[in-house]
Amino acid sequence: MTFPKIMHGNQDLFFNLKVQTNPMAKLIFPFVFLIAFLIYGYDDAFSEKTITIPFGAYNPELNTPAKTWYEPSLISVEIGEKVTWVNKDKEAHTITSGKGSGRFGWMSNEFGESDGYFDSGRFMPNESWSFAFDKKGMFTYYCTIHPWMEGTILVQRGIPDYPTDGLGNRIEKFPAIQFTADRAIEADLTWEPNVIKTHEKIRFIYQFYDTVTDRNLSKMSYDFVLVQDGKEVYRDSGKTEIGGDFRDYAFDSSGPVLVRFEKIQGDARESAEGRTLGGDIQRPEQRTVEFSTIIHDNPDMAFHEKVQTKPAQRLELYYDLMMVIIAVPVVLFVSLIFLMKRKSKPSSTKSSSPV
Repeated sequence: MTFPKIMHGNQDLFFNLKVQTNPMAKLIFPFVFLIAFLIYGYDDAFSEKTITIPFGAYNPELNTPAKTWYEPSLISVEIGEKVTWVNKDKEAHTITSGKGSGRFGWMSNEFGESDGYFDSGRFMPNESWSFAFDKKGMFTYYCTIHPWMEGTILVQRGIPDYPTDGLGNRIEKFPAIQFTADRAIEADLTWEPNVIKTHEKIRFIYQFYDTVTDRNLSKMSYDFVLVQDGKEVYRDSGKTEIGGDFRDYAFDSSGPVLVRFEKIQGDARESAEGRTLGGDIQRPEQRTVEFSTIIHDNPDMAFHEKVQTKPAQRLELYYDLMMVIIAVPVVLFVSLIFLMKRKSKPSSTKSSSPV
């Protein structure tokens, strides 16, 4: 737990208390930490959700005092978060994962079916039972004694406010950097937004550099590949332009994803130091780099429209068009000057005088 650091001018206020020399400060100092804990640590220490089993839940009749079997009957929690059920009814109950019988199913000898994920066993009025969910999903539960009582827990993976790699480790800064196996090329990758959610358009921005000259490499061909759950979900071939390249994509499902660049190579030209970065690559894995991150479930979006994944127009096209736009007026201007000079040139005529 990190406590706020109180500053006074350029010195620590904690040092100004002079704990070692002032007896009163020795008494006050522990209370400072106690107050800080109550303010900043209370939420962390008691981070759990509570569900109440209301009075009347034992009765399946329509005129029961209980408006719902559980209050609330549907809640959303994060993986690792604890849920506590408190029995405020007058009879014992169980909290058992699985499917209940419905309000009137018990009349047809249907008493629910457990799936074995969690089971509280019987607990009495004014007692409680807790369970920490360790996997994501939507889990229904019921009471084996009163099988019409049904509730639902939606467990989601918590979304951090910082980017991570595929193992959940924090990425401290962008761009993320990887090198090809032959150490010839450095690949720099950034994605925006930094925290990726399902159904949200993500832009992957990347550049390649010569590791010896540290020179930005343009006109480098490559394959851009996305792999999720061991399956290739996207592949496209491209060529870097001035300053790099990018791809847009939106993910349908959450989980770890690999961002891979394969067969990175130039056009058989050599760098200033004479190192060949192009030509035929006998072993493609020598020119492959791989990054990873995690896609999180988006609580605000359930679908997305088709995303145009690659640039509609490249910088090289802009460059060519710019050259044409500049060149045409220059040619016309030079031609105009040439014609004007020809028209303004005096004509020479020969005259003869009589002898």
